[in-house]
Amino acid sequence: MMITANATNFRKDLYGTLEQVAKYNDIATVNTKDGAVVILNAADYHAMMETIYLSGIPDVNRDMEAAKTAPETDFVDESQVHW
Repeated sequence: MMITANATNFRKDLYGTLEQVAKYNDIATVNTKDGAVVILNAADYHAMMETIYLSGIPDVNRDMEAAKTAPETDFVDESQVHW
């Protein structure tokens, strides 16, 4: 669910909005006279930053694109992977 509020309404329900973002992965947009601010939970933020980072590495990006069309025989079952 997307939460949208102006700064005044956000301030009135600050704790409730932050709780919705933290617990339920909601995204909050707060509109101010100087622009908008987006609030998302830390796990989503870190996942997004990791995706951006990995997408910027040419070999990783190329390998992910190739994996999209790779035949099933190119993959192993996760139970066969030893960490």
